[in-house]
Amino acid sequence: MGVIISLAIVIKAGLEKMGLPALIGFLTLGFAIRVVDDQFNFLNPEGDNILAFMAKLGVFALLFKVGLESNIRGLLKQFRKASVLWCSDILVSGTTGFVTAWLLGLPLITSVVVATALTATSVGVSLAVWEDYGALNSKNGQLLVDVAEMDDISAVVFMAILFAIIGTLNGAAQADFLTATCKLTLLFLFKIALFGIFCVLFSVFIEPVMTGYFRKLEAGPDPMLVVVAVGFIIAAFAALLDFSVAIGAFFAGLVFSRDPRAVKAEASFLPLYEFFCPFFFIGIGISMDPGAMKAALGLGTVLLAAAIAGKLLAIAFPLWRMIGLPGGLLIGASMVPRAEISMIIMDKGLKAGNWAVAPEVFGAMVIVTAGTCILSPSVVSSLLKRWPQQGEGS
Repeated sequence: MGVIISLAIVIKAGLEKMGLPALIGFLTLGFAIRVVDDQFNFLNPEGDNILAFMAKLGVFALLFKVGLESNIRGLLKQFRKASVLWCSDILVSGTTGFVTAWLLGLPLITSVVVATALTATSVGVSLAVWEDYGALNSKNGQLLVDVAEMDDISAVVFMAILFAIIGTLNGAAQADFLTATCKLTLLFLFKIALFGIFCVLFSVFIEPVMTGYFRKLEAGPDPMLVVVAVGFIIAAFAALLDFSVAIGAFFAGLVFSRDPRAVKAEASFLPLYEFFCPFFFIGIGISMDPGAMKAALGLGTVLLAAAIAGKLLAIAFPLWRMIGLPGGLLIGASMVPRAEISMIIMDKGLKAGNWAVAPEVFGAMVIVTAGTCILSPSVVSSLLKRWPQQGEGS
């Protein structure tokens, strides 16, 4: 554990200097651990259990942070404009991913999992470039943030619905697919509505009193630790309702996102986030089967092309008519990266079994993640040099 944490810090620092996302290094580190373990079998069962538990905490940290940073009120103000792009994004990128996977001969359920993963966006990879150019507060920068935020929220919801139904659909006839999907989706929506009402009531009536009490009781960082502890409880409650810890973590973040004091305390949460987050991607790397990676290369290359084309068609074309070609290409290219949520979806599919996601499909999506996260920042940087966004109203 000590060696892994030390290597993660060094890898992150090195890749950030190169302008690359750290998750690529974490995936590579996990894959290297898997290759060495296959040769020397140095990971005993206790080590496997510890890494699996740390990976779960990494999932919690990722989704809790996504929820905590979600600005629901700000999103509602620009919902009309952003929703048009969001609908286009979900339909086009999801359909492109599904059709590509289906044409490649992947099973129906696997194609649906891949399509769901490709609807997500890891806009944090591109936002760093926008911040470097001082363009994040421009109109196009804010529109990018709003659409990406909707992408994150919808991808989490789609993931919850998907994994609520595919277990029952395993081995079912395709003719029963639509009927079973509708029944299970309605049941899921009923349960998620009840859980959402609970979270809203907790956020409005309990959270302000609770956080206020602990701020008076003890100075920081203890109040933030209480926020995280309550997040654990909400995430566990969601898991008991057959959602998942990831869904619960996201809702827990949303519960506290309305409280400016809790959001300001996010700085206290960042060390925990930086500590646990790498273990999720390291765990993904360990899950990669070296024998399947050769077969995944060709599949991953095709899916990478589909992932890029889907986002560009979904975002750049509608925006071309709305704000012009420069803004359309900029925002479209910035929406290309897939990382955290996409890999959470694929990881859940892999753990469900080969009937949902086979090792070579999982490896192919790792290639998609690495490819989009490497290509997008360099393209966005070139476009921002050509079409600067400074000076526009926020």
